Amino acid sequence: MEIQMITLPENGILLYESKHTDGNVVREHRHQIHQILYVLDGSGTIKLDGNYSELCPDRLVLIVPHSDHSIIAEAKLTLLVLAFDAQSMETIVEHEILSKRFPRSAIVSMNPFMATEVRQLLRKMMFEQGNSDQLNDWALRIHLQEILLLLARSGQQAVITDSNGLRADKIRRYIDEHYFESITAGEIASIMNISARYVNNIFKECFGITPTQYLTQVRISVAKKLLSETDKDIVTVCFEVGFENVPTFYRAFKNSVKLSPNKYRRQNAAGDELNNG
Repeated sequence: MEIQMITLPENGILLYESKHTDGNVVREHRHQIHQILYVLDGSGTIKLDGNYSELCPDRLVLIVPHSDHSIIAEAKLTLLVLAFDAQSMETIVEHEILSKRFPRSAIVSMNPFMATEVRQLLRKMMFEQGNSDQLNDWALRIHLQEILLLLARSGQQAVITDSNGLRADKIRRYIDEHYFESITAGEIASIMNISARYVNNIFKECFGITPTQYLTQVRISVAKKLLSETDKDIVTVCFEVGFENVPTFYRAFKNSVKLSPNKYRRQNAAGDELNNG
């Protein structure tokens, strides 16, 4: 199998954009370092260690060293590639997260809340990589470690085996897929055939917050994306993410983000480097 070399800077971390035209094929190869592929736009297929998976927006692929992979672009496909040498990380990150949590390559389909967090961290890394001061290398390492922590926690959720954990994860996935609908703990309880109190208890035990709090987090995360990446009216954003009225949306958004929706939009106007091209 062909080994493709990626030349890393001294800090051991490199973030770059990879664009592929419709039908473009990246031949099967492997690397000697870790890679994270984040789909910005378009669609395609990745063959990873002999298994085929879809590439689509907000899907992330963690590729470990010497893992065979190839890519087929089915439409214009834009990826962010985060290449890094595990030895440049803190020992605890290398051993406790990379070695233990990700001994093999993995594909992660992120919920809206997690996708927003990852995008924001990648934005920060692009900023740090494009500037030069004495703290850039440290900042890049910190943001990379935050991404790996998010992925590790996502992996933990994926391997829940106890009955309450499975129910809690099913509730989480239901909220991820229906956040724009009117959802209450009672409705979730009816779907799960358990009491509303039990719904709250098992979800909080597993994730540290109630289903209602998680629902608000997901809605606000999607709203932040719409505000920064589209020119949709505030009332349209409010409706699209599932809030019943604008005052409730404003109150929830300001409590979470510490800014009003209008001020957040002004500070995060569309056109930042991750949404170009």
